[in-house]
Amino acid sequence: MNNAIKINKFIVIGIVLLFGLIIAKLIYVSASTYIDGIDIKKFALSRITEKRTLYASRGSIFDCDGTALAENVNSYTVIAYLSESRTKDKDNPKHVVDIETTVEKLSPVIGMDPEKLRNLLSRKAYQVELGPEGRGISELIKEKIEKLNLPGIDFIKESKRYYPYGSFASYVLGYAKKNDDGTITGEMGIESYYDEELSGEDGFIEYQKDAYGYQIANTAVNETKAKNGRNIYLTIDSNMQMYLENALTDLVNTYSTDWAIAVVADAKTGAIKAAATKPTFDPNKLNIENYNNPLVAYTYEPGSTMKIFSFMSSMEEGYYNGSDTYESGTIKVDDYNIKDWNNKGWGTITYDTGFTYSSNVAATLLAQKLGKEILKDYYTDLGFGQKTDIELFGELTGKVNFLYNSELAAASYGQGITVTPIQMIQALTTITNKGTVLKPYIVDKITDESGKTVYESKKTELKKVYSEDTVNKMIELLDLTVNGSDGAATGKVYQTDKVRLIGKTGTAQYTTDTGEYTSNGIRNIRSFAGIFPKENPEYIIYIAVKDLDGSSSVMGKTTKNIVESISKYKNLSERESNKDISKYVNLENYLNQDINTVKDKLTSVGIVPIIIGNGNTITDQIPSKNSNIIIGTKVFLKTNYNILTMIDITNWNKSEVINLFNFMNIDYELNGNGKVIDFNIPVGEEIKEKVIVNLG
Repeated sequence: MNNAIKINKFIVIGIVLLFGLIIAKLIYVSASTYIDGIDIKKFALSRITEKRTLYASRGSIFDCDGTALAENVNSYTVIAYLSESRTKDKDNPKHVVDIETTVEKLSPVIGMDPEKLRNLLSRKAYQVELGPEGRGISELIKEKIEKLNLPGIDFIKESKRYYPYGSFASYVLGYAKKNDDGTITGEMGIESYYDEELSGEDGFIEYQKDAYGYQIANTAVNETKAKNGRNIYLTIDSNMQMYLENALTDLVNTYSTDWAIAVVADAKTGAIKAAATKPTFDPNKLNIENYNNPLVAYTYEPGSTMKIFSFMSSMEEGYYNGSDTYESGTIKVDDYNIKDWNNKGWGTITYDTGFTYSSNVAATLLAQKLGKEILKDYYTDLGFGQKTDIELFGELTGKVNFLYNSELAAASYGQGITVTPIQMIQALTTITNKGTVLKPYIVDKITDESGKTVYESKKTELKKVYSEDTVNKMIELLDLTVNGSDGAATGKVYQTDKVRLIGKTGTAQYTTDTGEYTSNGIRNIRSFAGIFPKENPEYIIYIAVKDLDGSSSVMGKTTKNIVESISKYKNLSERESNKDISKYVNLENYLNQDINTVKDKLTSVGIVPIIIGNGNTITDQIPSKNSNIIIGTKVFLKTNYNILTMIDITNWNKSEVINLFNFMNIDYELNGNGKVIDFNIPVGEEIKEKVIVNLG
């Protein structure tokens, strides 16, 4: 019997059509670039191609001597492996075996609450991060943890921005923050202004990979190397910066203030050598209360320091004769009675005396001769009312508009107009450069990753404003104000012993939130504009303090401390021909050298080395290289320590103690004045708390 199977012809036709459609689809796919909106070739390559970003390293910021003020350093996140599956050999465990022992040893090192750490280590997870206390730890902390030999504890390496000196020059440096994608972006100061140069350019590497993600042998590799960021060298001198930081710290720790700023510039070039402010912040901690840089973004009425420029403008126009007399006390302008600061004046006096006494009436009489347009033109030529364009973001212009005669009078003695500290520095350069305004700057040079200089700053003359005769006359008046024999001169408390400082004081009221001027008392802004040495000016200093709860002698003492420290550091207190060179030692760069070798070397030439930490290699020093210091001076040498112990500071003076603790970057509290009597941490004991020092 024949059992032949009969197939329905419609089924055959369906099968043929299906195969036809499949073949057509294959032909379409092979011939087409895009399928369903997807680039097929690109999609295929992405499945077998690996592309990784090669991150550029951010450039560093240095002071003028090459000391790093901002740099990238390795940091680590502590992790704990909890799963027993990691351990293949019981004699060599790779996970946390003993939770209690781990908690006991690890919690004090990373500063984590033991109970919190215990809870983290008790989780049912393969691994955990020990954060936030275990994030961003330093190489030294990592080494301490490794010495504990705790099974299952490991580290994730990353890079972070680090500022070795904490709040040192923080508003100049600014800060840089780490983004979610691992990149670092500058947010303030030099970090922000030169963010593009510091960041560099990322590269990439591209190669074909196998199913396990490894590079396939003998296949092409496409690589574009990263270009590391450029390095910025500032004009800042770290030693001078330290003098300013210490002086302002001492000021605000002793007296109540709202804010204080001090700036020192090179008198011959306009380079900013130091700029400190209080309050400040630590870029490592980002404890920022005010994001405005006081150097360029604080505008205020400057007070009588503006008499320097209103008097000079009068001299330049031929209206000034210092021996002419006038009646001091009060003068009526429009409907206002303008008074001298003591409300009664000094009777009939000369204009020269009026300057040294800081007479508002004298300034008003001279301004009336000049007129509104001429005085405003001089102020504008000096740079007031406009940006200096120094290399810092956030600079404000201030205001020098005045329409009425009463406003002209007020402008002559520094009220009714506003300035910034950097504008005052710029205007003062006319006195140290024969009447020519110099542009202030704070970046010395920029180098690429190979060390090649790609930019170098230079002295920039902006405009000749005053003649040499005018400048010489003002130098004479500034000298009389500080160093003259007349006890009523306003600058007597600024007289220094080591170098001849000349200058002018200023006290200005300011407007409150209600729009009214503050009354007498401490609610004012006191300032001093100075130049030293008089015979051959090297530096310009400007200091301003708001709401200082102290007498004028406080400002004088603070300024003198700065000037005399710089004078000693730069050997300005003696003429070159009279110096005993044998009393001075020129410091070398001791970084990365053996501590004992350097200690012996310094001791042999009469320098006192102060060793910080228990390491054997020097990682930092103050003063820096090329500093000329007198025999008997202390030199601070920081080592690659893992334990920081207390140094014997008995009989040290206050400035030495401040230098030490700022350099060590530890919390401290000073009580009293004079020499160190005692302190709360025994010598040789590890420093784990705030150091409290009593002086007397």
